[in-house]
Amino acid sequence: MRRGGWRRASLTTTAALASLALLSFALLSLPAGAHAASVDASQAKPMNLTQTQATQIRATQIQPTQARAKPAQVLIDAYGDSTTLGITCSDGHCGPQAQNAVAFLQDELQARHGERVRVTNYGVGGTMATQLRDGTGNRRAGPSAGLPWQERLAASPAQIVLINYGINEVMQNQTPEAFYAAETALVKTARALGKEPVLQTSNPMPDGRLNARLAAMVAMTRRVAAEQQVPLVDQFAYISNLPDWKTLMSDGAHPKPGLYRLKAEEDFQIVDPLVRRLLDGAL
Repeated sequence: MRRGGWRRASLTTTAALASLALLSFALLSLPAGAHAASVDASQAKPMNLTQTQATQIRATQIQPTQARAKPAQVLIDAYGDSTTLGITCSDGHCGPQAQNAVAFLQDELQARHGERVRVTNYGVGGTMATQLRDGTGNRRAGPSAGLPWQERLAASPAQIVLINYGINEVMQNQTPEAFYAAETALVKTARALGKEPVLQTSNPMPDGRLNARLAAMVAMTRRVAAEQQVPLVDQFAYISNLPDWKTLMSDGAHPKPGLYRLKAEEDFQIVDPLVRRLLDGAL
């Protein structure tokens, strides 16, 4: 080859190498993931994702920004009548006892999670769900007891709310329909305020006639739990199936401490998973 030909070939090779160098630099300068976009579209294989797969991918991509902060403490408010307060009767005298279902529940939760869980007892003897909803309950339960449910709960830092009524509705001849409306309102308001409501059915009553009427109230609580899709502790069903359960009652409505402990164990089975999910930041 002539010297001029070598010179032209050398220049051509040099230009080609320079072009390759520029192309490599451009590719390296692209953001992560952009290299794949430079592949010839004719060589790319189509991805046929199902709707579920696509949703899972999107959820994975946004998950870090939606993760909830783990609370330092889980607070639980227990609302209800005298069986929440923890009244027991002995020798004709009835009064609240330290050995009640709420106290036993806190003991069990703290044995598992330590001081990161606290349960506060807002039970008031003789009250009904309508009174909790309307703020017409006994003011001895604290300064917020006279507030309507929405205002009272909005001021509470609790994440979980236990609701236990039914016995006084029977004793005050309230209709099951009115009880259903009250419990539905309590649950909906709690949900709207970002709380986790947990419904509890009442413990049974030894008197057969009263217990039959209580069963109608229990049916309403079960209905609300099913319709609103909230957790339910069915104490009525659990205790009714215990052998000789009437011997565990201190009078016609209130359990002895041993039965309060059994009630707390049932509560724990439903409440503890909620507590664990809150502490893990998953609820």
